[in-house]
Amino acid sequence: MAVNGDKPHVVCIPFPAQSHVKAMLKLAKLLHHNGFHITFVNTEYNHRRLLEARGPNSLDGLPDFRFETIPDGLPPSDANATQDIPSLCESIRKNALGRFLSLVSNLNDTSALDVPPVTCIVSDGFMSFTITAGEELGIPVVVFFPLSACGFMGFYQFRNLLERGLTPLKDASYLTNGYLDTVIDWIPGMKDIRLKDLPSFIRTTDPDEIIFKYVMESMEKSSKASAIVLQTYAELEPGLLNALTSMFPFVYSIGPLQLLLNQILAYDKSNSIGYNLWKEEFECLNWLESKEPESVIYVNFGSLAVITQKQLEELGWGIVNSRHNFLWIIRPDLVMDDDSDSVFLPPELAMKTKERGLIAAWCPQEEVLKHRSVRAFMTHGGWNSTIESLSAGVPMICWPYFGDQQTNCRYICTEWEVGMEIGGDVKRDEVEKVVREVMGGEKGKKMKEKAMEWRELAEKATGSDGSSTLDLNMLVKKVLDSVGG
Repeated sequence: MAVNGDKPHVVCIPFPAQSHVKAMLKLAKLLHHNGFHITFVNTEYNHRRLLEARGPNSLDGLPDFRFETIPDGLPPSDANATQDIPSLCESIRKNALGRFLSLVSNLNDTSALDVPPVTCIVSDGFMSFTITAGEELGIPVVVFFPLSACGFMGFYQFRNLLERGLTPLKDASYLTNGYLDTVIDWIPGMKDIRLKDLPSFIRTTDPDEIIFKYVMESMEKSSKASAIVLQTYAELEPGLLNALTSMFPFVYSIGPLQLLLNQILAYDKSNSIGYNLWKEEFECLNWLESKEPESVIYVNFGSLAVITQKQLEELGWGIVNSRHNFLWIIRPDLVMDDDSDSVFLPPELAMKTKERGLIAAWCPQEEVLKHRSVRAFMTHGGWNSTIESLSAGVPMICWPYFGDQQTNCRYICTEWEVGMEIGGDVKRDEVEKVVREVMGGEKGKKMKEKAMEWRELAEKATGSDGSSTLDLNMLVKKVLDSVGG
């Protein structure tokens, strides 16, 4: 007899990158709280990193929230860094389906495992082989994109952009000759969008570029799923969500996930399961405690962005010269130069940094953002970071790196009016000027007011009768109905 044999059993599988793992774990916790048995599937590489960051027994002890692994197909590595994304995408395309089918088949062998049979797959939208797996196994698949509605819509247009001849670019000169300023007026729910505001993978001259093709295939397969889930809220992106609802039969906006979790974590055993693939440095919070309210700028470019040594120094001098306190997260793998394999701050900049700032390798970001001393967030504009900042009512300075970050940046600065952008070729004078404005200028004050409005709407959306709570309840019912309740 299986433990909790009457429970529906959901297999959750994220794309193997930090932000995707974090968002999927949050959704899995919400489903667990709603009565589902959870099997969470990481790659072997990321599962090792999670255990190293959290402790060897950190994922033990919950009979109805278990972890399994599949290999990613890449050469073995002990590195503590995000893997090369194109190589990861190519390996997933070639290798993941068979390994995932084998895992689910083993889970369904109830004579060997003391778990209920798998009744649904909740898959990252960028792990689209699960759609094929679901069809072969007769198991419904819900796809979860840890994206904004604007980011999802941007990615979904890749096929249209290809067929209209807007991508790939004819040659590299199109990156700088003004072509990317072309306005696109035919995307549902989007207005005044330029090519450069769409996800950056369109900026390729190669018709066979791996990530572009991988994303396009993933988006097209998503239409075969039983439902599409986005981490956003109706009040933030009403026009785009209306457009997507007319394009797909079942679209659920469930976010911000952390605000939904805040209402149930104290009562759920899954509360102890952590998200981060790097070890968090909680000393950051003690340092913030020593600072005045709204006196600190928090700087973190996420888990994927890499920058040059020169960019690091320009950013550092711009931040230091602003004369504001700062908490700066510099991952060990943030700086990637051919002639250096380590982060290096020149002695004079390092000395200035110690006067006003704290540098750490990783931190509990959501606790940092809601700390009373934090006034602004300098970010790459990844969606997890963006929605966490909106949830905390913190304005942003955006320096987008790739993917949907360009799209998020456009909406942060133009539609939601809570941010300013730093130019791609970062200069210390511009950084200093923007930091000063956001931290205390007139525009910065208006951005803070607007950010607080979005925070209030996010809290409303995740309240007992809010839009995201209602969508979560409808998703739970749909998943249950798909297995006969």
